[in-house]
Amino acid sequence: MMGGALELEGAFARAVLEAGAEVPAPVVGRQGKSPSRRFAVYRNNVYASLIDVLASRFPVSARLVGEEFFRAMARIYVEKTPPASPVLLHYGAEFADFASTFPPASAVPYLACVARLEWAWHRAYHAKDAVPLSLTELAAATDTAEQAVLMLHPSLQVVRSEYPVVSIWQLALRDGKDEPARLPAAGEDALVVRPNLDVEVRRLPSGGAYFVMALAAGTTLLEAASRASGEAPDFNLEANLAGLMSSGAIAGVAAR
Repeated sequence: MMGGALELEGAFARAVLEAGAEVPAPVVGRQGKSPSRRFAVYRNNVYASLIDVLASRFPVSARLVGEEFFRAMARIYVEKTPPASPVLLHYGAEFADFASTFPPASAVPYLACVARLEWAWHRAYHAKDAVPLSLTELAAATDTAEQAVLMLHPSLQVVRSEYPVVSIWQLALRDGKDEPARLPAAGEDALVVRPNLDVEVRRLPSGGAYFVMALAAGTTLLEAASRASGEAPDFNLEANLAGLMSSGAIAGVAAR
C-alpha cells in the first residue's frame, strides 16, 4: 500500500510538471468523465505559482526583459527544472545559467549576470546572522597580517561580471531610462552582504573580488593582498579593507 501510494504521488507530480504528460490513470473526473480539463487547470495553477516565485526572486531581470517575456521564459525554466523539494527557498538556483543559454534572451546579454546578482541577494537575505568585526579588532589584525585570517560574514557573496552589472541593477531598481552610453564600459564585480536587516550591494574596487575570494578560501590577510595585487596592480589594500569594514563584511579574525 505504501509503495503504491508513493508511486501514485510520483506519477501525479510528474504529470503536473510535464506539460505533455497524460493524466495519471487512477485520477478520474466527476461522474466518470475525463479529468483532462480539470487537471490542465490545476497544472496551469501550479505553473503560475512557480513563475510567481521566480518573478519575486528576479524582479530586476523581469523588468529588463518585460513581464510577458519573463513569464514565458520562466515557464520554460519550470518545465526544464522543476522543484526538487516542496521547500521553495532554494528554487531558482539554476535560473541564471538557464538565462545565459536561452536564445531569445541573447538580445539582453547581461541578463544572466543580473540574475546571478539577484540570486546572491536572495542567498544573502536568508543567510545566518553574525556580528561584524569592530574597527579596533581589525586594527589589531592588520598588525599581524602574516598570521591573520579574516572570517567573512556568512551572508557574503561575490558576483563577477564582464558587464557593469551593479550599475545596470541600480538603474533598473530606480526604474531609470538612462542611455546605454552613460553606463560604464567595463565590467563590475559586486559585493553582496547582509550585516544587519538589509542586504547591501556594493561595487568592488580594483582587485577587490580577488581579495575577497582569497579571504573566503582561508588565506591570511597578507596572502590575500598579495594575490589581489598580482591580478590587479592598482589594488589598494587600505581602500578594500575600509570597504569591507563599512559594509560589515568581516565577522571575525583568527591566527594561523
